[in-house]
Amino acid sequence: MDLQRVDLNLLVHLDVLLREKNVTRASEQLGITQPAMSNILRRLRKLFNDPLLIRSSEGMTPTERALELQPRVRELLADLTQLLEPRTEFRPYTSSRVFRIMTSDYAEATLVPRLVKALRSEAPNVILDFLTPSDVSYRDMEQGRVDLAINRFNEVPQSFHQVLIWRDTFSCLLSADSPYVNRFNLKNYLKAQHVWVSKTGMGVGFGVNPEKSGGLGSIDAALQRLGQKRQISVFTRHYQMPAMLTANKDLIATLPTRVARMQANNDDIVIKEPPFFIPEFELTMAWSPLLQHHPAHRWLRQLIQHVSRQIIAEDRIKYPLQTAIQDGSLHTQPIDLVEIDPDRQ
Repeated sequence: MDLQRVDLNLLVHLDVLLREKNVTRASEQLGITQPAMSNILRRLRKLFNDPLLIRSSEGMTPTERALELQPRVRELLADLTQLLEPRTEFRPYTSSRVFRIMTSDYAEATLVPRLVKALRSEAPNVILDFLTPSDVSYRDMEQGRVDLAINRFNEVPQSFHQVLIWRDTFSCLLSADSPYVNRFNLKNYLKAQHVWVSKTGMGVGFGVNPEKSGGLGSIDAALQRLGQKRQISVFTRHYQMPAMLTANKDLIATLPTRVARMQANNDDIVIKEPPFFIPEFELTMAWSPLLQHHPAHRWLRQLIQHVSRQIIAEDRIKYPLQTAIQDGSLHTQPIDLVEIDPDRQ
């Protein structure tokens, strides 16, 4: 194919069409008429010798060829943007840039306070806008409207870049007056009432069905593998709640260990290891390829990784055994805290 005869603007149009899967919405986003967008789709079909989008009962559905092209076109456009943008050095101390970061409540409780402290000295005029998972969609991130997402992900879009922040295990919070403090075994764990806390998925969340243990998360999945089910009487999406709730001596909250440790100096609360095995989880940072090469964005990512390493190093001193599990040093294949190229995952 003669590249000199190819209109590279077609790739911009293709990117929007594959993202919107709708000719009308794509034309509105690009500021052109619907007939013009339809004509561009015809040109794209001819260029790639493929229908790309076909009508179905659910609207326009991308073909297998289109799904193959989408991440590659997105990456190519990101590289072109970086190539054409003038190279400017980012000066954090004088910058007043706004960074929008989606964080889970867990990340806000454990990582964000240290990040804010670091920013106050290194970039005092930078503004952080923290969003909840319910505020953000993957499309927002893909288009660069959100700088970063720091969360526990089951999966992220293939084109996204991501890096491991750390691993964490689980611990249990009990009232110091709980009848189970000195007899904390699986039998008594199952006899107790429990606090469930989680909000990690993207998009708007809905209420939980207490009758269904499936989909409640890794704690209940671990119990299900044992053929057991706990009695949950309180459902919450905030990690600040369980410490107050476990002041009720009949309640147990099973939380990520780094959150549970925040109650280490609370004489009314006792921290226990779960009486059954729960797999550890990973806290991950993800971002759009559109922002991969941006100097300010790269600086923020490096700062977050630096802060996370500091937290891990401090935990290694205080809790050597648990931290060896969390940071991967007891794993046969540890994950290094370096940025991951999605093409090499």
